[in-house]
Amino acid sequence: MSPHTQAAASAHGRVRRPTVRLLRHLLPYWRRLLPAALAAAGSELASAALMATAAWLITRAAQQPPLASVSVAIVAVRALALGRGTLRYTDRLLGHDGVLRAVAGFRTRVYEALVPLAPAGIPAFRSGDLLTRLVDDVDAAQDLLLRVLIPAAAAGTVTTTATATASVLLPQAGLLLGLLLAVAGLLVPTLVLALSRRAGRAEKAARAELAVATLDLTQGAADLAAYGARDRAHDRARGASARIAALERLGALTTSSASAVVLLLQGGATAGVTWLALRAHAAGTLSAVRLTVLAVLALVSFEALAPLPGAARRLVAVRASARRLADLLDTPPPVVDPPAPAPLGTDGPLGVDITDLRVRHRPDGPLALDGVSLRLPPGRRVVLLGASGSGKSTLIAALMRFVPYEAGSIRVGGRELRDCTGADARRVITGMTQDAHVFHTTIRANLILARPDATDADLREAVRRARLLDWIESLPDRWDTLVGGDGATLSGGQRRRLLLARALLADPPVLVLDEPTEGLDPDTAAAVLSDILDATRGRTTLLVTHERSGLAAADEIVTLPTAGSEPSPRTAAGRERYR
Repeated sequence: MSPHTQAAASAHGRVRRPTVRLLRHLLPYWRRLLPAALAAAGSELASAALMATAAWLITRAAQQPPLASVSVAIVAVRALALGRGTLRYTDRLLGHDGVLRAVAGFRTRVYEALVPLAPAGIPAFRSGDLLTRLVDDVDAAQDLLLRVLIPAAAAGTVTTTATATASVLLPQAGLLLGLLLAVAGLLVPTLVLALSRRAGRAEKAARAELAVATLDLTQGAADLAAYGARDRAHDRARGASARIAALERLGALTTSSASAVVLLLQGGATAGVTWLALRAHAAGTLSAVRLTVLAVLALVSFEALAPLPGAARRLVAVRASARRLADLLDTPPPVVDPPAPAPLGTDGPLGVDITDLRVRHRPDGPLALDGVSLRLPPGRRVVLLGASGSGKSTLIAALMRFVPYEAGSIRVGGRELRDCTGADARRVITGMTQDAHVFHTTIRANLILARPDATDADLREAVRRARLLDWIESLPDRWDTLVGGDGATLSGGQRRRLLLARALLADPPVLVLDEPTEGLDPDTAAAVLSDILDATRGRTTLLVTHERSGLAAADEIVTLPTAGSEPSPRTAAGRERYR
């Protein structure tokens, strides 16, 4: 079998067992989860034992025995009553603590899997659907533990113990009870699982569709209204919501019907075991006390099975979520780190040499860059001009190892970039990308994202160089001012300057700025470009833009007209021309 075939078979096997894979991600937390499962099983056992012991005590007390003969039972009833409540509280406390820690760790694993996909691999997922995977689907891991596995473990423990106890007291009663418990605990949940499987997948898809539609309605409200498409978008969201409601009603009907079947089995088991016990008592082989215990045991042993139909239905949703998460975790990153990466130094000013670079966004797609060469000497500011679609942003993405390059060379400080990890490349070469995001938090939090250990003096210097300091200090909340989602409360110029300040605060050896004036009016764009060139004096900088004004301070301007064309250098007024 070829390696490719083996890899495909392995991937197919992983997809076929998504729930097992999800469980493996949670297993490292078993030391916290095991006590919760034991407490849950102990709580259910204590509840059943309390009822059985109380039945024995009442029946025995009716015979008016000496007090000493029932004193142990009296103490046991008290201990079981207290223990049941304590174990139930312990189960909730330990269960939620362990599960939340496990889910938090798994969520981190999912985020780590997304990092190599960003930004080139993210478009494979719709933003609303991706949000559903990161929130609802990851939370399904919590349901797998709390609503499926722990109740199933407790039910299994109670079933086994009740069957064994009944078999000791009256073998034929134990056989009947065990059979009916197996039907209620295995067959009924299996039927719920089978009936809910298709509906579960459809509901998960509908929820993802609703998330996408909701995101479109909130973020694209103005465009939908402008083009008269708002009603169609509303209809799409209402349709997805109606499908979810219908599927939930169907699931609720399935679960309630299964619960009714469990109740019928409980009644049948109680009646059957009682009848067998009465026959044995009439034959003189079973005492009245044991008869009562058997009848009560048959009744209460089904209580632990009550959550299982709901658990089976929830397992369907968990499997659908696990499958979607497996698809996300198995998505290959656009750029794969080398098996033995070379270190990328950060000491001193670094230069970048790009030679005959060829890049495709897809293996079978056209060339986005074809034979591009560019030199970025240490400490110099190079402006890369070009029209939309000329490959400027692709060049930045290749420099930051967001996309691979199939031919040519990128050398940073003399080291070939493809021999280094993406994390190392972005530690050395970073800055402000074209789609840089302003987070819905304070000005300070948006800035320290670039350097968490930055001091107040560092923050002030970065915003001063971006010419934002006076504006920030004029605000009522100053550095703690909320800027809204993606900088909604900022003007275009303020938003771009805030992003520039964040890039300057990062202080990378090689600073890249991709279209920092995108969306600004010509006068504001020229002012921002002039400020950028002033703020980056003496720093190795690649400034990518389509604007031609405000570039007088650049050390060199290079034009990238179309993919496959050689960049043409031209010198800014009064600057030295160099290659």
